[in-house]
Amino acid sequence: MTLRIGAIVQALGGTLSGDAERVITRLAPLEQAQASELSYLVDPRLGHLLRSTQAGCIIVGPALAAAARERGDCIVADNPHLYFARVTQLWRRAHGGAPRPGIHPSAVVEEGACIDPGASIGALSFIGRGARIGADTVLKDRVTVGEHCVIGARCLIQSGAVVGGDGFGFAPDDGAWVRIEQLGAVRIGDDVEVGANTCIDRGALGDTVIEDGVKLDNLIQIGHNCHIGRHTAMAGCVGVAGSARIGAHCTVGGAGMILGHLTIADHVHISSASIVTRSILKPGHYTGFFPIDDNGSWEKNAAALKHIHALRDRVRALEKRLAGPSHA
Repeated sequence: MTLRIGAIVQALGGTLSGDAERVITRLAPLEQAQASELSYLVDPRLGHLLRSTQAGCIIVGPALAAAARERGDCIVADNPHLYFARVTQLWRRAHGGAPRPGIHPSAVVEEGACIDPGASIGALSFIGRGARIGADTVLKDRVTVGEHCVIGARCLIQSGAVVGGDGFGFAPDDGAWVRIEQLGAVRIGDDVEVGANTCIDRGALGDTVIEDGVKLDNLIQIGHNCHIGRHTAMAGCVGVAGSARIGAHCTVGGAGMILGHLTIADHVHISSASIVTRSILKPGHYTGFFPIDDNGSWEKNAAALKHIHALRDRVRALEKRLAGPSHA
């Protein structure tokens, strides 16, 4: 399976320096790439890697263009990371890796579900009654879509994901729990990706909403009645509790946690392993976790942290004493 460099540039743009007839047999990491392979380099601070790589052609940005041309064939693009992403899509299309429309014979589609003819439904998937799947959407193997849930166009739902499982809703009753039936659904927009074994719970009364362009990694939990704004991205093992409202163009690092009923503004970026315990109403980068340390030191610091409120009160009292009474 091959592609010519000239065909890549013709399809995607960019400026080629070198042999347009060079044949590419594989896309590869820069450190491992060989003479018949294509790679890319984004960070100008890593420009020294151009001297050691064996890649036949490298995609670079303008800042590395001169150095890349000096070593050999290259494609110069304004955004080499984005350009490489487009190359991977072109490669898959050219080599027949794209899923074909249709419903696998082992999939179960209940009566009343509506699946666009352009969608692809993988093996052992289950589509509940009244659910709707949009054009060119791909459901990999073992995906479950609950009743009356909606998935838009050009979405990708990875294996084992559950869209529209029941939300976690119970009412206390004299020490026991009474189930609250989850009567809403899940509405997913266009161009959304949902990772393997990720769960998006249906709403209790209203719907859980995932807007256009959202990207969810593997093993994420989205609680019932959450609303996630367009083009927000979350890394693996993130947990979002019920009724949280997250804005557009946000990011949440791996294992980040967002408590329920909070509001997160647009363009908020949350570091990995952070726990969000209050609403964030201004754009920015937020971090909230206790830094890792050797266990002995961590236990001492944690013990001291428990008494910080008392220390604060003592400092305030001392400040008042030092200030003393005011004199005319």
